[in-house]
Amino acid sequence: MAKSLRSKWKRKMRAEKRKKNAPKELARLKSILGADGSGDVTMNDVKEIATVVPCEKLKQNPAAKEDDDASLMDIDKKRGKKTLLNEHGQYPIWMHPRQRKKLKRQLKKKGKSKQPKGLAW
Repeated sequence: MAKSLRSKWKRKMRAEKRKKNAPKELARLKSILGADGSGDVTMNDVKEIATVVPCEKLKQNPAAKEDDDASLMDIDKKRGKKTLLNEHGQYPIWMHPRQRKKLKRQLKKKGKSKQPKGLAW
């Protein structure tokens, strides 16, 4: 949709506004990130809240990826990947009933095998 003159004008004006505000936003981002040299104070504030690790250290340490796997919740490990059922046969609480029905139908289709042709005895 969005082909009316009004929407075209609004898009044009938003683009003009972006061009006008781009230098101010860039300067603000640089000051926040500390690219201009005065960002040490903000980094100290961030260190109080979260752990700051340089990217070089992460690239050198491949064991950090293994820690991510170990930090998975036990709940995720007990749930089947294809069926999304847990050990009690329950679907996740966030799953919509329509999704459940659809998944059941798909699994039922895959599980069926064709009867061999010919006589049944």
